[in-house]
Amino acid sequence: MTMLDDRQTAAPWPAAYPQGYAVVDVETTGLARDDRIVSAAVYRLDARGVVEDHWYTLVNPERDPGPVWIHGLTSDVLEGAPLFPEVAAQLSERLAGRVLVAHNAAFDWSMIAREYARASVTAPVEQRLCTIALAKELRLPLPNHKLESLAAHFGVVQQRAHHALDDARVLAEAFRPSLHAAARDGVRLPLLECRPLTEWSDSPVTPRAGYRPSQGQGSWRPSRKRPTCPYPNPGRYESDKPLMQGMRVAFSGDTSIDRELLEDRAVEAGLHVATSVSRLTSLLVTNDPDSATSKTVKAKSFGTPILEESAFTHLLRDVAPARTVAVPKPSPSSE
Repeated sequence: MTMLDDRQTAAPWPAAYPQGYAVVDVETTGLARDDRIVSAAVYRLDARGVVEDHWYTLVNPERDPGPVWIHGLTSDVLEGAPLFPEVAAQLSERLAGRVLVAHNAAFDWSMIAREYARASVTAPVEQRLCTIALAKELRLPLPNHKLESLAAHFGVVQQRAHHALDDARVLAEAFRPSLHAAARDGVRLPLLECRPLTEWSDSPVTPRAGYRPSQGQGSWRPSRKRPTCPYPNPGRYESDKPLMQGMRVAFSGDTSIDRELLEDRAVEAGLHVATSVSRLTSLLVTNDPDSATSKTVKAKSFGTPILEESAFTHLLRDVAPARTVAVPKPSPSSE
């Protein structure tokens, strides 16, 4: 690991910087409103990013564990784990008075806030810091915004990807030199306010994991023109294999994550977001595969793989790099 010596930041430490950080990672049953945490880890750091201690726990989600192929936690493993209300106090002790730091912090914070709200407890977090946002502020030369790319930049070795404790360790080790670089260059930390949920009610109907209508009246948006995908289409998605850059992905129906944000994540990962389904489409993402929408009907007729949103979003974490880079060609349409 490339670790910056404190003497490299011998200049006065920025007074506006926080006095402590809680580097967090959670693994979950999915990404929707009613999904649950299955494991959580926290590394506590002091004002200059030095590790003070760490903590890890499994959490019984009181439902199926979701994408076991991602986090490796089966129902049998989680059966004897504590419920979130039983670990809430321990987690609070490690979060209190500190800035929550996470990679894609909006996600980790939203999952934590919902668990606290279910337990009728207020999460003791006032601010969060996303290491993706910090990397952008520092203009780090990263090929993408994955945790593994940030870790590689600072020479941090990942041992168990998607294990909450190891992901939190990797992020803590990558955050410290990022923090020192920000202090050295006078960069203002991208801190955001956290507003804990104070009430919670379960959704009356959750027909499929990951499903919650995201669009209501007045939410219509014109489609946006996206840049041409720089990678060739590697073909169709194959079950139990990772997504690959260049794959053509179409979406149908409501999604729990705002559709525009979901499409942005796909594009950022190197996928081609298609507006329709054709024989070239690699996969269709829908929370209602039994619906008779034109995209679903076409996907079934072409034999196009169909994935639910929760499975797709987890696969987005580890998109395989393209084997080659396509020669850019002007295209009048997105399909």
